[in-house]
Amino acid sequence: MRMTTRHPWLALAVPLLCLATPVGAWAQNIFASTQSATLPTAAPSSAGDFQFEISHRFGYLSGGASDLWGLDGFVLNRLGLAYSPHDQFSLGVLRSNSMDNLEFNARFAGLALDAATGPLEFAAQAGVAWNLQVEVDDHGGHQHAILLDGNGGDATRDDGAARENEMQAYAQVIANAMVGDRVALGVVPTLLWNPRILDHDPATTVSLGVNGQLYLDGMWSLFGEWIFSQAREDQEYDSGSFGAEIRTRGHFFKLLVTNQHQMNPAQTLAGAAEDFLDTGSWRLGFNIQRRLRF
Repeated sequence: MRMTTRHPWLALAVPLLCLATPVGAWAQNIFASTQSATLPTAAPSSAGDFQFEISHRFGYLSGGASDLWGLDGFVLNRLGLAYSPHDQFSLGVLRSNSMDNLEFNARFAGLALDAATGPLEFAAQAGVAWNLQVEVDDHGGHQHAILLDGNGGDATRDDGAARENEMQAYAQVIANAMVGDRVALGVVPTLLWNPRILDHDPATTVSLGVNGQLYLDGMWSLFGEWIFSQAREDQEYDSGSFGAEIRTRGHFFKLLVTNQHQMNPAQTLAGAAEDFLDTGSWRLGFNIQRRLRF
């Protein structure tokens, strides 16, 4: 199911409507981690915190035992580091080896309300990214073989266009709510510039991410997310993910299944090359977040 609307800008009004609810104090974080599979949450950081992340996406689960369910072969990787100079403000950098996507972002979090329906938290994030390796190569270092056995397209264009159109940018609002004591829900409307870098003329689009998490106890939880995006060549489908999170002191470990091989926001928000409803498109992945303070 895809989100289609004559006025996609209306998606940005969802968090604004939430702001009209009754105001009160709320000290508890709704989501424990600052991210779901790929979507951000409104969980604040503390001044002086560093957040280090390493994430991987593997081959297809459908490869079976002979391919170790996708764990054999090349791995797509993302590294991230964020620093919070203030309780409500963070600066971050992300680096993915898919298209050599390099991103710098800023995040503001810390607005918390106690509404009639339960606690709410809000945040905003913006980022700018450059895709430094646009064209496919065969040496297994940048745009990789495991992306080419589906319908990912040939990802080629002329060098002049690549140089002119390698940058992407986005701005998003994050709204989170707690239902009862164990269920966290989130919505992330996003304005994305240049969703498909292989096009000669950059476009601007809106996507809508939704995510949820069920806390089983202080350590274990289940989570899922879905990103509604507009269909375009090589990005025809919505991105979906589900999995389990293990929380320890200072660590968040997420093991997940997804149809999206990419991880950086400007890439995942634009859509996926394969259909989540086709289980042959599913891949294993994991995210590890570590909170550090020096």
